[in-house]
Amino acid sequence: MDVLRRNDVQVTGTPGAPPMVFAHGFGCDKSMWRWVAPAFERSHRVVLFDHVGAGGSDLTAYDERRHGSLDGYAQDVVEILDALDLGPAVLVGHSVSAVIGTLAAISAPELFDRLVLVGPSPRYIDDDGYRGGFSADEIDELLDTMDDNYLGWSAFIAPVIMGNADRPELGEELTNSFCRTDPAIARRFARTTFLSDNRDDLPKVTTPSLVVQCRDDVIAPLEVGRYVHEHLRDSELVVVDAVGHCPHMSAPDALVAAMTEYLAR
Repeated sequence: MDVLRRNDVQVTGTPGAPPMVFAHGFGCDKSMWRWVAPAFERSHRVVLFDHVGAGGSDLTAYDERRHGSLDGYAQDVVEILDALDLGPAVLVGHSVSAVIGTLAAISAPELFDRLVLVGPSPRYIDDDGYRGGFSADEIDELLDTMDDNYLGWSAFIAPVIMGNADRPELGEELTNSFCRTDPAIARRFARTTFLSDNRDDLPKVTTPSLVVQCRDDVIAPLEVGRYVHEHLRDSELVVVDAVGHCPHMSAPDALVAAMTEYLAR
């Protein structure tokens, strides 16, 4: 299979420059990076792609067994980097793709220079001594509602994820993105995402990382960002003055500034 076609990979930026790969979160596609990725086109070879089931990806490439775990998505990322052969990359992963990025870096550390983890969460469900932000019952209800009425669920949950109630156009864009995603794949990806527990994987990461956390995020609370930072051996934590789970859409300038400062060091 043509990996680049499978994930509708697009490469822009400066030929010969270090690669920077952007990985979108659940319910999104590569277009969500349009306020951030161009800022790095002069300094990097910018790579955008869609997870299987999203955007312009090849829906026939979805494999229930492979994509039934985040490791399968991580393997997709490794295959993309292998196919491009651009050298060690900076991977910028949002939400679940932050965790997918860490798994890819564990699998093939030679392919990664640094990780930028935007709103990461290794476990969404609260546990003894750990606050993921949701109870098990809340996650079960969320997934059941999605199964019963995906479009209605999308219209309800997208503005909650986005935050910024004073800017309803952002919530509407996220809702529309959810509705463009294949519903059957989205429901399975949601279960894979919200029921995952990758806390034990964090200490295995050897790639230097930047954890970017919004000051107010109902999906990945500040405690989660601190947890990720404390369990990644070579990481920095930056809390940006933004609300919601999608700073690349609601506060792109702040995210670009945090990334630029980190990468310059």
